[in-house]
This record gives sequence, C-alpha cells and structure tokens, in this order.
Amino acid sequence: MADDTTGTDRDAQFWHDARRHLLRYGVAFTPEIIERASGSFVHTADGRRILDFTSGQMSAILGHSHPRIVECVQRQIADLDHLFSGMLSRPVVDLARRLAGTLPDPLDKVLLLTTGAESNEAAVRMAKLVTGRHEIVSFARSWHGMTQAAASATYSAGRKGYGPGAPGNFAIPVPHSHHPDITHTDGTLDWQRQLDLAFDLIDAQSTGSLAACLVEPILSSGGVIEPPAGYFAALRRKCRERGMLLILDEAQTGLCRTGTWYAFERDGVVPDLLTLSKTLGAGLPLAAVITSAEIEERAHERGFLFFTTHVSDPLVAAVGNTVLDVLETDRLDEQARSRGEFLRKGLDELAARHPVIGDVRGRGLLLGVEFTTDDPDTSAGDALGARVTGRCLELGLHMNIVQLPGMGGTLRIAPPLTATEEELTLGLEILDRAVTEAARTAS
Repeated sequence: MADDTTGTDRDAQFWHDARRHLLRYGVAFTPEIIERASGSFVHTADGRRILDFTSGQMSAILGHSHPRIVECVQRQIADLDHLFSGMLSRPVVDLARRLAGTLPDPLDKVLLLTTGAESNEAAVRMAKLVTGRHEIVSFARSWHGMTQAAASATYSAGRKGYGPGAPGNFAIPVPHSHHPDITHTDGTLDWQRQLDLAFDLIDAQSTGSLAACLVEPILSSGGVIEPPAGYFAALRRKCRERGMLLILDEAQTGLCRTGTWYAFERDGVVPDLLTLSKTLGAGLPLAAVITSAEIEERAHERGFLFFTTHVSDPLVAAVGNTVLDVLETDRLDEQARSRGEFLRKGLDELAARHPVIGDVRGRGLLLGVEFTTDDPDTSAGDALGARVTGRCLELGLHMNIVQLPGMGGTLRIAPPLTATEEELTLGLEILDRAVTEAARTAS
C-alpha cells in the first residue's frame, strides 16, 4: 500500500515521536531532521545544506562519509566485524603498531576501545593499579567523560545531583591567559605561582595517595583554553615529585587537529599514558589508551582487567588504519596548520570589527571565539552567544557554544581537516552576519 502522507505530516510525526520516546541527555536537540551528510555539510529533510563547524561531535576530522572510510567499512564489515574480546585480528595489531609509530618513545603499548570516557576510565584504572594509589587531579573546567572515573574527573558540567563521585578526586585551576586569576604586576597570568599554590592545596588535601594527573592539552569543552607554553613541563615536574603519572586526554586534539599529530608536541612533554578517541575513528566509535612497556608490564603483573564487549574490535580498527592512511597521504597535519592560520586570520578580522568578540584563541583547526558585553552580568555574554549560534543555524552554519560561569559564551570551532578555504570563508561570512544581527538585537 502506497504511503500518501506528505513530507510535512511525516516531519510532524517525527517530532511527535522524538518528544514522546527520546530520553533527553543534556543537550537541546537541533530543530532539524538530518537525512544525510557529506564532506563539510549535513543535509536536512527539507533540503537545507548546513556547513558543519563542529565535525559532528568534534570527531569527523575527514568530513562526513569520506569515500575511503565508506569503502573501508563496506569491505571490512563483509569480512570481519566483531570478535570475542580475547581474539585478535590483523587490523587491530596493525593499528596498534602504527599508532605507536606516530608517537615518541616509550609510548608503544596500545589498548583499543570505543569512547573517550572508556579510554580515560581504562587509563585511570591502570594508573591506580600501577601506583597502588587512588587520588586523581584534573583541571577545574575539564571534560573527560560520563563513566564513573571519567565523570569524577570532569568539572565543567554534570556534577550536581548524582551523589558522591569516586573518592580522592581534586581540581586545580585552569591557567587561562584571557581571564587571569593570579597575576604578575603587569596584570598577565602568573601561571607558575598559580600552579605552585594549586599543588600546595592538593598536598594539604591528599591522604598521601596521589596516583595521576588527568588533563587535556587544550580544554575544548572548558572554552577552548590552551595553557601557556611551559605549563605542561612544570606540571609534569609536579607529578614526578609526587610519584604521580601524567595522563593526557587528546580526544579532540590528537591526530593532526591542532596542526601537529599530537598537541603535546608543542611542549616537548611525553605523557605516561595518552588517551585518544573522537578523531581516531573519524566519527566512528574508536578510542585508545597508549602507554609504555614498563607501565603495561607492571599493570599486567598486578592483574589489570579491562575486558569489555568491544575491546579490539576489527571493524573500527580497520577504520582507524584508514584514518591514519588519509592523514599521512594527504598531509593533514600541514593542512590543519595552514587552514587553521587562514581561519584564525578571518576570526581575528571579525574580532577587530565586532567589539562583542572579546577573544580568539586555540590552535590549528580547534579555535574558540569568546563573546563579551559591557553588561557586568556575564549571562549577557551567554545570551549573545546563544543568539549568534541560533542565527548561524538559520543561515546554514552549525556552531557549538560553550557557556561557563564567569566566561560568557565561547564558540567552539572545529571544522573537518578536509574543509576547503572556500568552505571556511563561507563559515566566516555567515558568522559575520550572525554576529552583526545578534549584536544589533542586543543593543
């Protein structure tokens, strides 16, 4: 029997079913039905094309439906998709070897998982087992995931109303140059004094069981905040002095997004454990924990257990290998660097024309635009950012706004590494118009 319902009727039924049956999980649903996605764009049921400046959930670094990813999935799923977690396949071992090859010594032991939360969970679990301790230090605006240990180390959102987190979790302040708290006489951030004070407080609160420090090289969900050069070397010294392991969460910064393969390269600091996710699967659920043979051996001797349903799955491992292929052959680290400079220049020009843009920051193709107003109530900046984001969507640009107390609203901009200069220019033009109209409304 033919379906004679109109598109309007089907859309109305879609939203009726969504409201009735979907459990809301913390973000307002975009008021569009997405039918397909390709390259830097998603396409809606009513025929609109929306430029995606968030790479899906900051993950699709090769754009949507990249031909090589599509071909890989179609080929691999026909041969080998999922196995018993104790079985190994060639894609898994190949990806482990190749990931180790992109990293400095001694990072050469790899565990393949699904999400960033899961990889952080495994890293924290390993750190606790190896050190025989349980206390974890993280940034006060961190986001590491929603599972137990990851959520306990997440401070930017989601802490209220769920009862106690894991015992022994401590927050340290974020070294934010645009919003300095402890300053030199000239008003600039004194991050060394801030860090010293932070660990004085950690030492005072610790029961003598400090296991690890879990931090992001650039705090994305925290407002695209990049600690100053030299900070991570000093943080590593603090960890070494206390026998702590340093875990770097490069879910969003890893694999070329910042213009280098890994964000930590800028600081010349090699972590004890590195976690990857998002960018590794280019939109598919793939994550990794990478550590040294020494730490892996100690964990194994002590009975390390992280036996999950989708550990070492061959389908997504094959995708990960294809992601590395494209990153290498297309030199996307260099492209992220050059396109990031192009986008940053355009954003700086917007900031020069729009007083409501208080700061432009970030690295490569992970950039932040912070809004500010003359209103002493910081919620005015939040409201402005929300208006800009909404107007961008109406004009065909998908943006994400980070709203945190005392910071106003910050756009988190992370287009695919494959985005062309023409697409970036289009995004800048839409953002320019949206800011102009939103600021006019505010005045």
